[in-house]
Amino acid sequence: MPTGERIIKANGVELCAESFGDPADPALLLIHGAGHSMLAWDAEFAGRLAAGGLRVIRYDGRDAGRSTASPPGAPAYGLADLVADAAALLDALGIPAAHVLGMSQGAAVAQLLALDHPDRVASLTLASATPGGPGHHHPDLPETTPELADLLAGGPAEPDWSDRDAAADYLVEAERPFAARSRPFDRAGMRAAAGRVVDRAADIAAQLTNPFMIDAGEPWRGRLGRITAPTLVLHGTEDPLFPPGHGRALAAEIPGARFVPLDGTGHEVFPRHCWDAVVPAILRHTRP
Repeated sequence: MPTGERIIKANGVELCAESFGDPADPALLLIHGAGHSMLAWDAEFAGRLAAGGLRVIRYDGRDAGRSTASPPGAPAYGLADLVADAAALLDALGIPAAHVLGMSQGAAVAQLLALDHPDRVASLTLASATPGGPGHHHPDLPETTPELADLLAGGPAEPDWSDRDAAADYLVEAERPFAARSRPFDRAGMRAAAGRVVDRAADIAAQLTNPFMIDAGEPWRGRLGRITAPTLVLHGTEDPLFPPGHGRALAAEIPGARFVPLDGTGHEVFPRHCWDAVVPAILRHTRP
């Protein structure tokens, strides 16, 4: 069970964090993607990892959940700041090195954490990721699917952010195009989850806009061969944003990395149907 949320001062901002499991166990830091909050990591999923012998830590990045937020449309940070935040959070929690799991933009943060702070990363797990950062174009890798590209070009109209139901509906429709097409879209379950996300967000408008506007910095794909942390790459076989070729290329460019495809999964934070594959894979990867 979670030990409760805490507001932690790190790198000049306030980050809301929550941990699961025995504090004496090896730490696993979960870094969510753009537009998400710590709730993207299901508490039951975190609990399964904790039951396997890990101290699991999920947290709200900047603009997410209950952490420090910038005015909507004006993020006062870049991707490098999110990397520094993760390292500072480990400092504040007294953790010299942690296993790190990042999804999408969180995987970009995790890659840079492993490159720029190698002593802080005991192992690396990258999900729904591309070599380097989102926003860096790689002409040798598969393009976003035409259907998703068309939707992203238009996108759902922004709601009245002060209207709780409208904001939750917007979040559901924003997530729908990223889900696997081979499974029915669980709108009811997604809507219930979206309501919880909106209810605990300090500024839901900032959460759903600012992370997509930040500067990713200089491309680092050419540095991936310097990553020394043992690396596991998990990638949905139906990812429409970063088709599987991105994950395979990422694994090929990190020495010793292992690629594991997730059937029936899109650009999603581990749907429940793949937990029985994902949880054992992470536990095996994080054991000495």
